[in-house]
Amino acid sequence: MKLLKSRKALSPVVASIILIAVTVAVSIAVAAWMGALTFTFTNTEQIQITSMTFGTNWIALIANNTGTTPVTINAVYLNNAGTPITTFASGQSPGNIAANAGAVINMTTTVTNGYNYQVKLVSAKGNSFLYSAVAPSS
Repeated sequence: MKLLKSRKALSPVVASIILIAVTVAVSIAVAAWMGALTFTFTNTEQIQITSMTFGTNWIALIANNTGTTPVTINAVYLNNAGTPITTFASGQSPGNIAANAGAVINMTTTVTNGYNYQVKLVSAKGNSFLYSAVAPSS
């Protein structure tokens, strides 16, 4: 007995393989697009002020950038009274804090013992970061 070969059986198999290949290609393209979109939205500025140290005529503020993008500090306000003199330590450029890095911000001002001091850092993107501490009593 002779086996007959059917050409009709080959067509559904090829069609199924083509459909699977197209589905995989489209899903890879969508995944790449969503990945690029995610990286755009995850560039966040996040400054965490960890401490404030008081001297007689100065305040030192330790600020850490816990975000994913460098932060440029445009202004430093002390008790909403204006912008004090600000310098950065640890080799940082003035006003710039790299991602996953920290900076020491030194402010020159007369410190009153037992007084509450509030510091507000304002970034180039307009984000504000607040911290307050009480100067120790002598």
